[in-house]
Amino acid sequence: KVVVVNGNPEVFAMLEAALEGGRYDLQFADAGEHAYSQIKREQPDLVVLSVRIDELEGFQLLSMLKLDPATRHIPVVTYTNDGDDEADAGEDADNEGLEFTPQAPMRLH
Repeated sequence: KVVVVNGNPEVFAMLEAALEGGRYDLQFADAGEHAYSQIKREQPDLVVLSVRIDELEGFQLLSMLKLDPATRHIPVVTYTNDGDDEADAGEDADNEGLEFTPQAPMRLH
């Protein structure tokens, strides 16, 4: 079971395509208290969370999940866009679809 929080339609489509063969149960949730209660109730195997530097809501949800003993064991994958959506759309009109570039994980001590 995978819960996707605050994703856009392109991300949903990409995740559905990537996880389709594994027969994962994908569930979608908006960020905030609703997502937190859904994750706590469902106890998914993975949470995919959209975070944006200019919005604290995703980081707050991540903090709540990791501070709660009932949910801290659930792995959370976070992602963000590298820039402003409007600026990106104007820069490269020929680039259609999403491009995923894996980054090395960053550990905080």
